[in-house]
Amino acid sequence: MDTKKDKPKEEMNDEKSEEIIDEVEQKTEDNVKAKKETEEESSCEKELERKVKEIEEINERYLRLQADFVNYKKRIEKEKESIYSYASEEIINSLLPIVDNFERALSSSTNKEDSFYKGMDMIYKQLLEVLENNGLEEIEALHCEFDPNYHHAVFQEESEEYEEGIVLEVLQKGYKLNDKVIRPSMVKVAK
Repeated sequence: MDTKKDKPKEEMNDEKSEEIIDEVEQKTEDNVKAKKETEEESSCEKELERKVKEIEEINERYLRLQADFVNYKKRIEKEKESIYSYASEEIINSLLPIVDNFERALSSSTNKEDSFYKGMDMIYKQLLEVLENNGLEEIEALHCEFDPNYHHAVFQEESEEYEEGIVLEVLQKGYKLNDKVIRPSMVKVAK
């Protein structure tokens, strides 16, 4: 009878052992699964970090490209304005000798009441108005301090009335077109 009692105990032990083994195997499988899931999560996190960095780099390149494009547009606009501003420079330069001749003719006339003189004066003023409307501006020189950016000294003369470097006489008027000197004034300067 003792053996009968022992066998069920052994069977019970075997069953318990099997249960424990099954439980350990299940826990091991769960641990392996959990480890795989953790590895997958870690891999996913790394992939996510890599993708986030990639998106940031793309965004940064996009912003730089956008800034470059804005600068390009500004540069093109400036170039356009410059082309429009100075497109008339060549024709205005070719008209300046005509303006000079008008001035000489008007200054040499003795009869300022003559209708011919008045007609020439009207044409001269109209020509100057058209040129000024297109950006032409006379460079002030007489009794101003000599500036090599605006004046071309042809003569120097001793002067007790003016300090050294002051323009005494304008021999030929100078002009600027939209703040660009297209012809400097030819002047006589005090020394």
